[in-house]
Amino acid sequence: MKNNEITQRKTKILATLGPSSNSIKKIIELSKAGASAFRLNCSHLDETSLKNYVKKIRRAEELLNKPIGILVDLQGPKIRIGRVKDGENLLKKGSIFLLDLKKEIGNYKRVTLPHKKIFLSLRKGHLILLDDGKIHLKVTSVKLNEIRTKVIQGGYLKSNKGVNLPETNIKTSALSNIDKKFANLAVQEGVDWIALSFVQKPNDIKELRKICSNKASIMAKIEKPSALDYIDNIANLADGIMIARGDLGVELPIESVPGWQKKIIRVARVKGKPVVVSTQMLESMTSSLTPTRAEVSDVANAVFEGADAVMLSAESASGDYPVETVKMMNKIALNIEKDSNYNEILSSQLEETPDTTPDAIAIAAKTLADELSAPIIVCYTESGSTGIKVSRVRPSQIILTITPIIQTARKLSLAWGVLCLLQKDESDLEHMIELTKKTVKKSGLALIGDKVVITAGLPLKVQGTTNLIRVTTVK
Repeated sequence: MKNNEITQRKTKILATLGPSSNSIKKIIELSKAGASAFRLNCSHLDETSLKNYVKKIRRAEELLNKPIGILVDLQGPKIRIGRVKDGENLLKKGSIFLLDLKKEIGNYKRVTLPHKKIFLSLRKGHLILLDDGKIHLKVTSVKLNEIRTKVIQGGYLKSNKGVNLPETNIKTSALSNIDKKFANLAVQEGVDWIALSFVQKPNDIKELRKICSNKASIMAKIEKPSALDYIDNIANLADGIMIARGDLGVELPIESVPGWQKKIIRVARVKGKPVVVSTQMLESMTSSLTPTRAEVSDVANAVFEGADAVMLSAESASGDYPVETVKMMNKIALNIEKDSNYNEILSSQLEETPDTTPDAIAIAAKTLADELSAPIIVCYTESGSTGIKVSRVRPSQIILTITPIIQTARKLSLAWGVLCLLQKDESDLEHMIELTKKTVKKSGLALIGDKVVITAGLPLKVQGTTNLIRVTTVK
């Protein structure tokens, strides 16, 4: 695989690190294979291991001499049952099954549900799903310390399996005490993105923002039906959106998930927020060198829909072929982006007129670049907002963002089409333009005689002031 193929791929790849990819050498291999940023899943980490992963990624960043983004994924208020006896846990359809607060080991009659607030939120008739929806229970009565249910769909129950409550709005914070601890640690370690699991309402984002301030960007994970009712407001408040199809596909009718995926991507694009599609994208490659055709189509559809990034979970964290899986995802994305219909599809998805000067500048930059056959759009940015605004309109050109701030470059690792370059501040506009011409010529991103479209904000070094567009010629 040629390195320029990776740099010119528009759709980013977010790879989860784990036992199969926990060395600096492996992180470098994954990055060279096409990984744009790395996810650290707090469900499988303690404080020490999180710190060690961050150190390894930053060392890989130094050795590769390119910015690498880090996303810390908080586990959220994941609900789990207690332990059950082996061999005595077959739940038969039509039988009565209890969930209670007792500490005794469970069996086919009952199990511990150590979450008191759930007992206050559940109502008669509500559905309870166990083990990712393999077992269905319907609530027949609720007491302060006991939930009585009827087994609608049976199966063998195992210890510590997850609980989903698709019809219940849990009266609890999206941030557990453990989440708060990991969020504070992530900020201290200088990570770039923090993903909030099981977001239900806009206030959940506000709660995390108090911890993050402006030190880390917030990725809202959409995996609860209640979040869909507030998707516009959640997208307004968050810095990015992740479509977490695992739990979403359990709590929603599974046939409705593809439609919601398209709607959420559209909302995120309209609002100019990076959107990540995750879960089971190339899952068979956890143990196979070859993905299924359905998986290839799944990744391809996410790319066609204009997702900023596609994510690998177990495939890169604990699978047998993490590097090969990233290479495969890279090949799929590149192939789709070369499709003759790709740019037309992306353009047709964004129809509304701009309501801010930076949005108008971004659209004008794309139009100019098209009319002048310019191969590249250059964005000078402090906060990254200029690059994200241009990314939002999905130009066919390479988006080269130039920034003096490493944190900004890392944040943009999840923004569609953005290639980031670290460069010192320029004192005035003319110096900036001359340096731009030298930079794109040296990089090979533009040739002598090519037009280059430049966007920036005046005065320079002031965040959020994208108000300038210039055209120059490479000499």
